[in-house]
Amino acid sequence: MQVIGIALLVVFLDQGSKFLIRQVMVLHESVPVVPGIFHISYILNRGAAFGILENQQWFFLAIAAVLVGLYVLFRRKIPRQGCVQYGLGLLLGGAFGNAVDRFFHGAVTDFFDFRVWPVFNVADMGIVAGVVLLLWYSWTHDREGERRP
Repeated sequence: MQVIGIALLVVFLDQGSKFLIRQVMVLHESVPVVPGIFHISYILNRGAAFGILENQQWFFLAIAAVLVGLYVLFRRKIPRQGCVQYGLGLLLGGAFGNAVDRFFHGAVTDFFDFRVWPVFNVADMGIVAGVVLLLWYSWTHDREGERRP
């Protein structure tokens, strides 16, 4: 249940922040928070990270559905360690948060703009953090869940 709670929190924070951006900003508007370093910039992304696979909304929706389906099928076999639970929750929440945008808006709302990196959102942060936690676990534990020396 920990995975579901974390995923729901990510979706709530992601969709809430995107709703706020869509309500108070105009598309392509950019507001400097720290000029030249960090801006809040409202853009729509029809692709994945870095704009790859542009206009493939159904592909991304299918990926999100497959991730949720795999979780449902294998949830009893998932290790109970915190980093696995948090990692899966962050990853699933991020994937679902962006899938909601693709389904209802045809594109993902991005707004965190560090000027030297592509613009991203809360769901993207969840996906990246989730993958990092899962990779860390896989590098530090064997197949039986025992910590490697």
